[in-house]
Amino acid sequence: MPKSHTRKKAVYTPPQKSQQVKVSPRWLAPVMVASWIIGILWIALFYIAPDLPGIVTLGNWNLLAGFVFIIFGVVLSTRWR
Repeated sequence: MPKSHTRKKAVYTPPQKSQQVKVSPRWLAPVMVASWIIGILWIALFYIAPDLPGIVTLGNWNLLAGFVFIIFGVVLSTRWR
């Protein structure tokens, strides 16, 4: 009966996982929540009082500014652990 061939390469062993748990910076959660709130309030203020001095100059760009704050909060939320 023929003999089977032996393996020439070593068996793959995955690298050890680091034992240290990664922690989010302390500033991340407050900045994330604050950016969501600022974005929502900016959009709401644009619809409630569109004739305010700072709001009227931007016009419909206020929607973009509010969504930028909201998206910034979402991007920060991907880094939260």
